[in-house]
Amino acid sequence: MNVLLTGGAGYIGSHIAVELAEAGFDIIIVDNYSNASKEVIHRIEELAGKRVFAYEVDVCDKAALSEVFRKHDIDAVIHCAGFKAVGESVQKPLMYYRNNLGSTVTLLETMEEFGVNRIIFSSSATVYGVPKALPYTEDMETGPCTNPYGSTKLMSEQIITDAAAARPEMSAVLLRYFNPVGAHPSGRIGEMPSGVPNNLMPYIAQVAVGRLESLGVFGDDYPTKDGTGVRDYIHVVDLAKGHVAALKYSLEQSGVDVFNLGSGQGSSVLDLVRAFERANGLKIPYRILPRREGDLPAYWADADKAERVLGWKVERTLEDMCRDTWNWQKNNPNGYDE
Repeated sequence: MNVLLTGGAGYIGSHIAVELAEAGFDIIIVDNYSNASKEVIHRIEELAGKRVFAYEVDVCDKAALSEVFRKHDIDAVIHCAGFKAVGESVQKPLMYYRNNLGSTVTLLETMEEFGVNRIIFSSSATVYGVPKALPYTEDMETGPCTNPYGSTKLMSEQIITDAAAARPEMSAVLLRYFNPVGAHPSGRIGEMPSGVPNNLMPYIAQVAVGRLESLGVFGDDYPTKDGTGVRDYIHVVDLAKGHVAALKYSLEQSGVDVFNLGSGQGSSVLDLVRAFERANGLKIPYRILPRREGDLPAYWADADKAERVLGWKVERTLEDMCRDTWNWQKNNPNGYDE
């Protein structure tokens, strides 16, 4: 079975590719490498033990995308391509709307043209907006989102839902990620942020490897157990396995379904720092900084639906996430640019 994976050279996409290969699927990757390295494809093939077809294609480019569909008899699509930095989306909202929504519309148009009826969409917990209650459940009201990135995810969910309503044979699964961290246990693929990391775990890893002097903790006066922000961290391999479970589910279903992919528990910034220190025998210096505008005090998932319907649940602990992150970082101090 041929699966088209958009954004397949990215952090999450590359881990999905490996898990798809291990599950017996054939993979076609399209990526414009705007936030990824071509070296990733070689490492995916190394871990998968099989050939991966990869094309340098922007998903917004319908002619180039259609050519990929012509070359391969595609059975299903996993859509991970898109810009993903929350802060950047606030500074450049039009770029985010044009890219993230344009790629979704172009992909759906091309799928319809070639008779491809199954899509798994990489969505986000940001679609829930400010928490009305915790934990987040899939039946909660969504929006308004706190940044343009989240809005593009929520709008893409609506676009996919409307497309599926017009095509009864279509199956769409919307996966709302919480906070993916970690790396493949081999240390061969992992997160490679460009510049100073926006997210907590890669920032901790770069402090550990000596690229950054100390970790900045934004706020220690939130109404949480230690005053720092609480998030739901999920190992990227568990997240990738969730896509395989969703894909298998979509083969037997039509219509649209939504699942949270998270650990189901909240961990604070300092929880993550201490887990990293325990797992790796390192000390992470940090300093307290003022809160960042727009940061929420706490949120985490209720992931019971994914376990009940997909037969999926997380298997890896916070320490596993920290250990695998450090294994990736210490063996690839400059990411893929060795």
